[in-house]
Order: sequence, then structure tokens, then C-alpha cells
Amino acid sequence: MKTLALDIETAPITAHAWGLFKQNIGINQIIDTGRVMCFSARWLGSKGKPLFRSEFHHGHKATIKAMHVLLDEADAVLTYNGERFDLPTLNREFVKYRLAPPAPYHSIDLLKVAKRRFRFASNKMDHLAKELKLTRKVSNRGHELWIDCMNGKRKAWSEMREYNMGDIQTLEELYYALLPWIDTHPNTPLFDGDGGKPSCPTCGSHKLQARGLVRTKTQAYQRFQCQGCGTWLRGRYSVVKGNKNVMTLIGGK
Repeated sequence: MKTLALDIETAPITAHAWGLFKQNIGINQIIDTGRVMCFSARWLGSKGKPLFRSEFHHGHKATIKAMHVLLDEADAVLTYNGERFDLPTLNREFVKYRLAPPAPYHSIDLLKVAKRRFRFASNKMDHLAKELKLTRKVSNRGHELWIDCMNGKRKAWSEMREYNMGDIQTLEELYYALLPWIDTHPNTPLFDGDGGKPSCPTCGSHKLQARGLVRTKTQAYQRFQCQGCGTWLRGRYSVVKGNKNVMTLIGGK
């Protein structure tokens, strides 16, 4: 399965305003609606530095087209808050350049996993990295860095490149840390081909340890835990045999 780890950086919306607190900005006050300034991406499991493309180094249209090509090749896309931000923002850029939708892909959004499965003090990616002792996000100068990049300052773009590429390293490490908790993960063996052997749907490992039973209202199934990533799964077929009383066999009430 080709999984693309992805992170984008965008320019802010520029608008006229008459104050700083609780402003209602009208459409006719907007000067610039913002755009994708750059992106960093790497195929999960590949070596080397992440790919980086930016409007400063490669031009805006070429940057967007490069992103479109990658998404078109991906079976799955790994992001942090990508379903609400990165992916819709990229789709906006694609349609503005009249690019057709990329081939359908599965989305693995780790922010959704963090919110659904855990209760961290903060759901920011850097906080999770700190809590889990992973590579931290690269620090930056904040809004000033974005303004300097928008003004075409080469040194600022070097900082942005380091920051954007650093997010990919943190994102990938966080993915492997949360992997057994991602209950919506795409079925990896369907892409990789498991040769008919029982395998973990999350990571594709064949190292499965039988550990008790999964019981539904009417059936019981063998339970397994993957020794590769830690995911829990169940067998496909019921272990209930013959015409005996099912509820008695599985301890139902």
C-alpha cells in the first residue's frame, strides 16, 4: 500500500478591518484569499529527506501540479487534521487550475484518532510528540516567518523548508505510535497481497497470536493480536460447531 505522509503550509487571508476584536469581515474587504505556499511529503517507509515544493522555488502552479501527481498515485494519505484542512485546501487549488480530482485514496487523519481514542491535555501534534517522546516539531518565528516568505525572503524560505519537512518526520513517528489504535485503518493486505495467509489488516504482518475469543450476541470468534503492530482482530469464521445451543456455548444470558 502506497501511503503518502503529507503536510502543507498556507498563506493567510489578507483583508481590511476597522478593529482587532470580534470583527465581521465582509467578502468585499478581502484583498487576498490565501493559498498553498508549499508542501512536504514522503512515501511511508521510504528513506531520505521528504520532498519539498514551494511557490518560491518552483512556482505556484508547478507546486500544485506536483502535489496532484502524488495524490493521484497514493492508496492512502497520512495527515494531521488533513480532512478538515490540508485535503480540502488542496482540492480548492486543484479546481482553480482546472485539474481533475486525483484518484480516490483512503485518508488516515491522526487528529481524528487522537480525539476519538485518547484524552491528551492538548490535541496539537507537537504536544502528542512531547507526551510520547517522539521527534518534536521544528520551532519557528510564527506569523513573522509567513510574512517574510510572502515577501520572497530567501532566508525565510530556508526556515520554512526546514519547518515543513520536520513535520513529516513527526507525523510518521506519531503514525507508528498510534497504529494499533487506528480502528479505521485501510486493509493493508488488500493492497499488498497476502498470499492467502492470515495477516493483520492494519500492518500486514503474518505474526498473529491467538488470545481468547470475541463474543457477539449469537456467535464466538477466535481473537488475535498482531505481534507486529499490536492491533486486535478476530477470525472470520465462528468457532461455534454443530447444532448445539449457541447461547450455552458462548456463555450468553
